[in-house]
Amino acid sequence: MKLLASTASPYARKVRIVLAEKKIECELQPVDVSPVDNPVNAHNPLGKIPTLVLDDGTALYDSRVIVEFLDNASPISRLIPEDVRDRVAVRRWEALADGVLDAGLLARYESLRDKRERSKDWSDKQLARMRRGCEQMSKDLEGRAWCHGGRYSLADIALGCCLGWLGFRQPGDVNWHAAYPGLARQYQKLMERPAFADTAPIAPK
Repeated sequence: MKLLASTASPYARKVRIVLAEKKIECELQPVDVSPVDNPVNAHNPLGKIPTLVLDDGTALYDSRVIVEFLDNASPISRLIPEDVRDRVAVRRWEALADGVLDAGLLARYESLRDKRERSKDWSDKQLARMRRGCEQMSKDLEGRAWCHGGRYSLADIALGCCLGWLGFRQPGDVNWHAAYPGLARQYQKLMERPAFADTAPIAPK
C-alpha cells in the first residue's frame, strides 16, 4: 500500500497514527497538492490528501474512510468499537475534531490571501466554530482518562491530531493551551505514545 500525504496534514497524520497503532506496513509518498496538476489527481479526482492506494490499485480517500478500512484490515489494537452506540460515539468525536480542523484550515487559508481580499466576517465565523468545537471537546473530556469508554480509541487519535495542528499552525492566534488546559494535558499524554511522537506535524520544505 502507498499513502499519498503531507507531513503537515492533520488528516494524513490521523491515518499515519492508525497505521502505526495497527502495525500495518505502508509506503509514505509525500506530495504537494497546491498545484492544479498534482500526483494525487491520478488516484483521487478531488486531488486531496490523504489518499491510500491499495496493492490492487484501488484508491481510498477521506481520512474517515481510510481509517475504517485500516481498522478492519488487522485485528491488532481495534480502534473503532463494534457495539453500535460505542462506535457512533467514537465517530462523533472524530467528526467534532475534524470539524474543528475544517474551521481552522479555512481561517488559515483566508489569512494567507491578499489583505485586500480577506473577509473578516468569514474568518471570525470559522474561528468561532473552532472555539465552540474546542469548548465542546474540553467539556466532553472532563473527568475522563480517554475520550470514550475508558480506553484509547480513534476518538483520541482524532482529538490529538486536531490539537497538534492547532498548536502547529495557530489559526487566529488562538492559544488553546491556555484556554483549554484539560485538552493541553490530554495532548501531552497522547504525545507519550510513539505513534504520536513519530508523526508530529512538519512543515513541507
